[in-house]
Parts: sequence; structure tokens; C-alpha cells
Amino acid sequence: MAKRNNLLIFILTIGVFGILTTEMGVIGILPLIADHFHISVSNAGLLVSLFALAVAISGPILPLLFSGINRKKVMLFVLGVFVLGNIISIFASNFTILLIARTIPAFFHPVYCSLALTVAATSVSKEESPKAVSKVMLGVTAGMVLGIPVSNYIASETSLEMAIVFFTIVNAIAFISTLLFVPSMPVKERVSYGTQLSVLKKSSTWLAILTIIFIGSAISSVNSYIAVYLETITNISGKTLSLVLLLLGLASLIGTLAGGKLLTKNASKTVISLPIGLGIVYLLSLLTGKSTGPMMITILLLGMLFAIGHIVSQYWITSAAPDAPDFANGLFLSGGNLGITIGTAVGGLFISGMGTQYIVLGGLLFLILSLASILLSNYMYSPKKQLAS
Repeated sequence: MAKRNNLLIFILTIGVFGILTTEMGVIGILPLIADHFHISVSNAGLLVSLFALAVAISGPILPLLFSGINRKKVMLFVLGVFVLGNIISIFASNFTILLIARTIPAFFHPVYCSLALTVAATSVSKEESPKAVSKVMLGVTAGMVLGIPVSNYIASETSLEMAIVFFTIVNAIAFISTLLFVPSMPVKERVSYGTQLSVLKKSSTWLAILTIIFIGSAISSVNSYIAVYLETITNISGKTLSLVLLLLGLASLIGTLAGGKLLTKNASKTVISLPIGLGIVYLLSLLTGKSTGPMMITILLLGMLFAIGHIVSQYWITSAAPDAPDFANGLFLSGGNLGITIGTAVGGLFISGMGTQYIVLGGLLFLILSLASILLSNYMYSPKKQLAS
């Protein structure tokens, strides 16, 4: 049983890795796409922004609509859509076809990812579920971290088309593995749409959504501009910058696994500690930003805490809405994407208003808000409070 669960979680991890690589990997080849189709890099950027917008829109809706269908069939359908979209992308004769071939699969991104998180959580005991979820989240992190440099390397060494072939192969491996090794997973107790949507009537759910947005904004206001920060403040550029960003990514992989273990050990303490710990590291970056050696330590800490932040967010929303896990995971993906949008905008305002060094101030603002919403939630919905009422 344990071996079967491990194989299932491994296949889910490959699946989310393939989907996230398709989403993020294109960032590494945007200049090549712009040259290939004779368009500006900002226009090519629509491949990223429209993908993220599609995820944010469909996040709360499509996982809900697919929640009653056999989970294996849903996984195969979504992976099949991604494989087909990538194949069309390889042979796209113009940019519009490429944009359509990427945006349509993007709507199904939350369906697979929310389902993968739900299946991982329910395949083990309740106590072990954060650890199982963190393994799937490892695929998300790896896709975000490795997708960009790998696609860039393949495209620069071979061709643009071969980079998209790489996306196709990873998704195809996940599709074949699911077809061969994942058992049929019919939904035994189908939760009605009304029951799932009723979680939105609870103030605890909205507090959790706010927390996700605040944590996502706190991370993105700094992470979106980390390369700019390292170039202008720490004076790191070229291949050294690429190595430092890879270091940040590898630290994120460690943080993803550590986050799962910490939540399994003591969930409440981990959730409260996250904004405090990240806030301390943000302040540390103000002190170490201009010194390369100390900044490397700060980068390692940032990478780990960014990843723990994502794990904590997923845990927090699914704990607030345990009766509708698929819907809750969809809300997690939407809230996270909304946080990216807000955080990136606020980080940009701090850069233009005060200078690159002070992007952490925007992050600190959102961390204070996230800590306040976590403490408020703990106060309002503590077991003692519930018993008293």
C-alpha cells in the first residue's frame, strides 16, 4: 500500500512539474520567440501574462465542475490537453496560434494541480497529509525553478522548437504513467456544488483567502524583482547571477520538503512563524544587500521561506474548507496568482518611488497583514472559542 501511494505521489509530482514547466519555461525563451515571430518581447510576454490570467479565472470554477468525475479520467484529460497544446505550439506558423495553443490548456492548469494536491492529501493519514502534499508541491517548485534555465539552455543549444518538445515530452511521460500505473479513482462520495460553494459563506474561508493573498503578495513583491535587486544592489551579473538564482531555486526545493515536515510536526506554530521568520530575513537583506557573501546566506533563507510560504498557504485554505478540498485548492491557486499580481505591482511602486533596495518594505507590509489575519483566525476559530459558542 505504501509503495503504491509513493508511486502515485511520484506520478502526480511529474504531472505538476510538466504543467508548471509549460507555464514558466516559456519565460526562458521569450526573446527567441520574439525574434522567431518578429514581434516585441513585451508582446511575447502575453504568453506568460495570459496564461497566469487564465489560471486565476478558472481556479475557483473548473476544479469545482470536475470534482465529481473519476479522478484518473480528469488527470488524463488535462495532461492530454497540455500534450496537444504543446504539439500545436511546436508547429505554430504564427504568434496568434501559439498564444491560443498555450492559453486554452492554461484554463485546465488548476484542475490538475488542485486534484493532485487533493489526491496526495487523501492518499495518506490526516497527520501525514502535509508531508504528502509537500512532495507534490516539490514538482510545482521544480517546474518554476528548473523550467526557465532548462528551456533556455535547450533553445540556445538546439532550437526554439526543441525547447517546446521538452515541455511536450514531460507532459507525455506524466500522461503515460497515469494511464499505466494510476488506478481508477471514481469519486465515492460526491460533494454537491452547493455544499462546496457553501464554504464561501464562512468567514473563516474568506480570512484564509485573504491570508493566501497577503502571503503571495509578500513573497512576490520581493521575488519578482530579486534578479534586479542582485544586479543593482549586490552588483552580481552575468553567469554569476544565473548561478545565484539557481541557488535560490534549489533552496526552494529544500524549503518545500521542510515545510511539509514542519506542518506535520506542529502546524499552528509553523503558520505563525512563517511571516515572522520571513520578516526577519527581509530586514536582514537590508543589512546584507551590498555584501556578496552575507547576501548568499540571505538568498538561501529567502528560497527556503518562499517555498514554505506556498506550503503554508495551501494548508491554511484546505484547513479552513476541509469539506471541499478540490474547491479549496482551486481557491489556493487563484489567491496565489492574485497575490503575484498585487505583490509585483506594489514591489514596482516601491522601486520607482524609493529605489530597488526598499522593495522589502512592501513585503514587510504584506507580512504584517498576513500575521494579523492568521492571529485573528486563530482567535476567532480556536477550539476553546468554538466550544464556548
